[in-house]
Amino acid sequence: MSNSAQTSASNRINALLDENSFVEVGAYITARNTDFNMTSRETPADGVVTGYGTIEGCLVYVYSQDASVLGGSIGEMHAKKIVNLYAAAMKTGAPVIGLIDCAGLRLQEATDALDGFGQLYLSQTMASGVIPQISAVFGTCGGGMAVSTAMADFTFVESKNGKLFVNSPNALAGNYTGKCDTASADFQSKETGLADFTGDEAEILSGIRTLVTILPANNEDDMSYDECNDDLNRVCSDLANYVGDTAIALTQISDDNFFMEVKKDYAPSMVTGFIRMNGTTVGAVANRTESYDESGLKTAEYDAVLTSQGCLKAAEFVEFCDAFNIPVLTLVNVKGYKASKCTERKIAKAAAKLTYAFANATVPKVTVVIGQAFGTAYLTMNSKSIGADMVYAWPDASIGMMDAKEAAKIMYADEIGKADDSVSLINEKAEGYQTLQSSALAAAKRGYVDDIIDASETRARVIAAFEMLFTKREDRPDKKHGTV
Repeated sequence: MSNSAQTSASNRINALLDENSFVEVGAYITARNTDFNMTSRETPADGVVTGYGTIEGCLVYVYSQDASVLGGSIGEMHAKKIVNLYAAAMKTGAPVIGLIDCAGLRLQEATDALDGFGQLYLSQTMASGVIPQISAVFGTCGGGMAVSTAMADFTFVESKNGKLFVNSPNALAGNYTGKCDTASADFQSKETGLADFTGDEAEILSGIRTLVTILPANNEDDMSYDECNDDLNRVCSDLANYVGDTAIALTQISDDNFFMEVKKDYAPSMVTGFIRMNGTTVGAVANRTESYDESGLKTAEYDAVLTSQGCLKAAEFVEFCDAFNIPVLTLVNVKGYKASKCTERKIAKAAAKLTYAFANATVPKVTVVIGQAFGTAYLTMNSKSIGADMVYAWPDASIGMMDAKEAAKIMYADEIGKADDSVSLINEKAEGYQTLQSSALAAAKRGYVDDIIDASETRARVIAAFEMLFTKREDRPDKKHGTV
């Protein structure tokens, strides 16, 4: 395989793809630059192995950078090979997977290398929303290559050796690697949200294989369906216990308890990921107020509010699902927006982006209100008002302007101030407000909820809704694109 022989670059491809399925393209290409004595330097495959193969029988195109050749730096021919790979992938409608280990621009080729990077950016832009793009960082990924990686739909970063940065940690004023390693997988997954998944090399390659098998090959030909051996009407008897940790709730209702969470460590109060329902891949978005580990111990608590990071995380995910015709399920438990100076800088625009993403999506959209659903934060979470096709609510769900007690305090402030027993009066007024304005039944009577369902029936009812919506068609105003 390749003039670069059995390097880590080619070994990763072999480990990723189905056995003996890889066909290399451009193995004999080398650098053609002659400046700086480059004619005497060997550049096997110009530092990148490119070709195609299969994952579980699905066609994919792969490039894997070889750090043993000039640090895996991108020169003219290196970039050209990747651009040609994108051209082939666009013609056949198959995903592109980049295995990254790159020192950045090849300084010896200067403007030729810059142009190559630009051609790569253009190819990625044209491919966006047409074919899935997946990047996995195993070594260095800095500068312009970090931008390329960020343009992918999903990014994996190897926990130990993966380094993802635009500016290296030591180049940041007042910082150094020992103080804050801004290039680490931990930082990029928890702080920036750029890394969707982290793990060791074997876990990353396995994760890519799983992701490819559940995603459509492109935006027109959906090959992501699979046979469902799980009971479509399976009762999830203890689902109501997982109102807090919706990652567990989504696992419970999914075929064979499959759930692949995206950006798990970033803005954890907002859950995004993929489940299977009747063999179909479904994108899931949910509010989370608690996290539990595998042994059932609570590890974290969160307020039932929207944060700017959570909104942007969910908006990006919904836009991906809409681009590739993946139905969207939303589990709602939110009472408002996070109130802090830091959040206030971005929350309005972030919430606007999430509202727009849900409202603009034309894929089948089903929402289940599992807890609180108050104010405009609820509207943002794929409510009936902004275009959800079907909205269900659990019996104890609260839907309205705000918490009933808070509403009662405002509406009956004068009476409460004069009352001998203000607590009892607040509770009495709150109960009345809850019945008239904030209950699931009140919302259903007004047509904002299509049905009130028992929590245990959620899997069966959601599957039935998506089956009904399978042939959904919905037009949007004729325009180039939105600007939110």
